[in-house]
Amino acid sequence: MTLLIIAYLGGALTILSPCILPILPFVFARAGQPFLRSTLPMLAGMAVTFALVATLAAVGGSWAIHANEYGRLAAIALLAVFGLSLLSPKIAAAITQPVVDLGNRLVNAHGRPGSASSVTGSLILGVATGLLWAPCAGPILGLVLTGAALQGANIETTLLLAAYASGAATSLAIALLVGGRVFAAMKRSLGVSERIRQILGAAVLAGVAVIALGLDTGLLSRLSYASTSSFEQAILDRLHGNPDTSFAREVASNGTVPLNGANPPFRADLPIEGRAPSLDGAVEWLNSPPLTAEQLRGKVVLVDFWTYSCINCIRTVPFVRAWAEKYKDQGLVVIGVHSPEFAFEKKIDNVKQAISDFKIGYPVAVDNDYKIWRAFENNYWPAHYLIDAKGQIRYHHFGEGNYRQTEQAIQDLLHEAGSEMAASAPVDPQAKGAEASPDLKNIRSGETYLGYERATGFASKEPLRAGVASDYTSRDLDLNEWGLAGTWTINPEQAVLDRAGGEITSRFSARDLHLVLGPGKAGKPVRFQVTIDGKAPGTNHGADIDADGNGTVTSTRLYQLVRQSGEVEARNFEIRFLDPGVEAYAFTFG
Repeated sequence: MTLLIIAYLGGALTILSPCILPILPFVFARAGQPFLRSTLPMLAGMAVTFALVATLAAVGGSWAIHANEYGRLAAIALLAVFGLSLLSPKIAAAITQPVVDLGNRLVNAHGRPGSASSVTGSLILGVATGLLWAPCAGPILGLVLTGAALQGANIETTLLLAAYASGAATSLAIALLVGGRVFAAMKRSLGVSERIRQILGAAVLAGVAVIALGLDTGLLSRLSYASTSSFEQAILDRLHGNPDTSFAREVASNGTVPLNGANPPFRADLPIEGRAPSLDGAVEWLNSPPLTAEQLRGKVVLVDFWTYSCINCIRTVPFVRAWAEKYKDQGLVVIGVHSPEFAFEKKIDNVKQAISDFKIGYPVAVDNDYKIWRAFENNYWPAHYLIDAKGQIRYHHFGEGNYRQTEQAIQDLLHEAGSEMAASAPVDPQAKGAEASPDLKNIRSGETYLGYERATGFASKEPLRAGVASDYTSRDLDLNEWGLAGTWTINPEQAVLDRAGGEITSRFSARDLHLVLGPGKAGKPVRFQVTIDGKAPGTNHGADIDADGNGTVTSTRLYQLVRQSGEVEARNFEIRFLDPGVEAYAFTFG
């Protein structure tokens, strides 16, 4: 119920977002019409259509996306006809005559008078609007869609999306009622109802033109005056709790000394959070045969959910690796559960290579079907769960950091299990390259995806075109914008370079810049060259390029391309690929 409320409130907030602007003309065109016969069917059609299409888009793969593109074209045509009907009564009469005849036949068939055509027309308009609506992917919608992608198609996903769309429909209905009163007053005082109708028709056609040209994503992605992300995050923090504060437990050993001087068994001051779920469901185990709960009974187990191209996971690996080595003889078993974010991370050979690159020696369960992920009800990369010798979850932490507390929890549970190890200082791995801890005080840029399903901040001169090879040209960028130059095909997860010489540009502010890259289906190495502010990076080069900015994409992974050596400031980044075929997935920063 809490998630449904959160989704509903997130949808209601979209009225403040610039992403709602393209559909407002279609909504306000119903102002002054009867609410039950006109406004309500339209908003219901919009909400239901969006929920169904978004569900398909989240879990159905590329075929659903393309199906939605066809629906989008049909919706654009339908709304253009609607706009023309508002401009001219004659056009309206000619266009609507077949619909009126159909409505009359339906009414006669049921033997009762009414306005079935009005309800039907409003419902069809709502369906068209639902196909067109592409709301900003703020934290709330992102949470719903991520859960859908990981957990598969289910009724909960559709209900959450329906709640989100219902929230948007509610705020639009309120705005429409207010707008209706304003329009009624204008009609009474000015007598210009026909002029108002024509203005609405022009607005509808302008909206159709904006959407057809792709300007609704290209232009609105650069409007930030009414961003709702901060409001949405506040709602999540209030109703669901910040995971790093509400779930992470303060660790303290129970140091109470009994009066009789006896030494009772040590009991860690950690809450029991429930029985540890099964580790069944991995498609393969690496570095170990499959492990079961029965085999692990009597051991303290650290379960680490990670995925190999995730920068937050990469920076956590040195600590997990150090704990596994330090406490292996004291009864600690570390299990890495590799749950992929991108499709390429499902390839076993890629995971094996990553394990080798990161020098991981502890067991890794390849959780391609998210069965272990769902069993733990996990939603984060990275995520650490500590299981005691009795098979109970006693501690967990989401995200980077909290390393001292996590290690103290490991020590406490080992003592509780009977280990007599001496006290020692916490591990302090000397990580290098992308594994080094981030420069948090100077990060002003966040993770940015290049696939069209989650792309934000795209700022080439041309609008983003989904799934087709297109020519793009670069332009001057504002902070946290990125663009393409050359011929690229932007797929759901990644942008693919079709011809050599293509470029990716970004303006960022952080010590480190990383880019997840792959050589493409052919698997051939792709050479590239990086510049920073138009010059060779020199001492600001990352671990995967030299001082002249030269590097090669040989496998699909995260590449560290920039590490500013001096004062951190906003920079212009450019990477030019000398060979075709490269796949670019996401920017991350540190």
